[in-house]
Amino acid sequence: MNSALSNIKSSEIKNSDVVSSDKSHVWHHLAQHKPMQTTDSTVIDHTVIDTMVIVEGKGLRVTDINGKEYLDAVSGGVWTVNVGYGRASIAKAVHDQLLKMCYFVNSAGNIPGAQFAEKLIDKMPGMSRVYYSNSGSEANEKGFKLVRQLAALKNDGKKHKIIYRDRDYHGTTITALSATGQIQRKDQYGPFTPGFVEMPHCMAYRAANGEHPDYGVQAARELERVILEQGPDTIGAVILEPITAGGGAITPPEGYFETIQEICAKYGVLIHIDEVVCGMGRTGKWFGYQHYGVKPDIVTMAKGVASGYAAISTTVTTEDLFNEFLAEPSEKLRYFRDISTFGGCAGGPAAALENMRIIEQENLLDNASNMGDYLLDRLHELQEKYPVIGDVRGKGLFVGVELVKDRKSKEPVNESVATGVVADCLQQGVMIGRTNRSFAEHNNTLCLSPALVCTKGDLDEIVSAIDNALAKVDP
Repeated sequence: MNSALSNIKSSEIKNSDVVSSDKSHVWHHLAQHKPMQTTDSTVIDHTVIDTMVIVEGKGLRVTDINGKEYLDAVSGGVWTVNVGYGRASIAKAVHDQLLKMCYFVNSAGNIPGAQFAEKLIDKMPGMSRVYYSNSGSEANEKGFKLVRQLAALKNDGKKHKIIYRDRDYHGTTITALSATGQIQRKDQYGPFTPGFVEMPHCMAYRAANGEHPDYGVQAARELERVILEQGPDTIGAVILEPITAGGGAITPPEGYFETIQEICAKYGVLIHIDEVVCGMGRTGKWFGYQHYGVKPDIVTMAKGVASGYAAISTTVTTEDLFNEFLAEPSEKLRYFRDISTFGGCAGGPAAALENMRIIEQENLLDNASNMGDYLLDRLHELQEKYPVIGDVRGKGLFVGVELVKDRKSKEPVNESVATGVVADCLQQGVMIGRTNRSFAEHNNTLCLSPALVCTKGDLDEIVSAIDNALAKVDP
């Protein structure tokens, strides 16, 4: 450790020492570090920025080590801090729990784990069991393992394939990437886990045959086509985001999930809904799938479960699926033989319990819905002003703005245009996101996901920054 940071109080640490230690020893996520060798800058999202160390947050605002304040319109950069920064009650809940009992492997139980599981299931009619782990990628891996083991137990291993959707993202591990429909995220990381099969996206704005009234049903029928091509006796599950997140904030068209449900019932295919981004109020309901009438067999969640105050994820199943793994002890390999080390950390469900209480007490589902409608209205005003905006879409406080060279052809802008808008907003003190490192040509959607506590004033500030940035754009 840098000697300047050793054995001294945090109030005595110099900013320059922190930056030096960060540059010398921290390997940052999604960052090119080469510029750090000669300057105090890095490249994040293809943009050169000063080395950023965030030291404080309150509500939607974060402050860096140099005292500059930003309005965070992406909830921690990756759709996580749903109830905002600086929640003392969550910190206290975690503190108290860790002092009393911090950790024990989850083959045993703990009090907050039992309590949160009960409260979570109460928000998810039709679901029954909660399996704890510590990240969205890991939660999805558990779902994949359930499908594979069930195939081995009931179908001689044959019904093991899992269908995923183009443009969806399910995590950063090799197997989660195997189920991801984003080519740049997968580039250089193969070979991938076999048994994962892609189906087309459901993005009405970029429908292969153009938009039409029954597009949702037709898009869902692509699942049936893939099932029949592969063989129904080989398909165990389909994994879908209720609203595609990093792939462009894509809301499903009318009739899509109802048709997905019918097809899966017809062929005995489990429905795995990935709520890692949408879960815990982001869309104006507890979970994104609850807008669309679908009845999943597996639901995974992470980010907003504790709003980033502790690491926690869950894989939630129906009682029917759980019962498939019940057997006499003499059947030694029948149970779900899986473990997540930090699924036994009691701080995660303690934080999740208080996070849920805040969402309920402060009526944040209603706020997400109402403020989401307001944000969409404001962005549609920008769409009328700037031809570079091809599409505005979203649900609740989860919104995408797709940038195009030409509205008629829908040709996407060069990635540098979207990058420039993000960088311009950052200079104005507003952090927004965009699709990045995902596609060959379609990294052109700005992404907004402010905390559920946001106000119209916050949203006006976000829209104003985008307005100022777009005024400088030449697509």
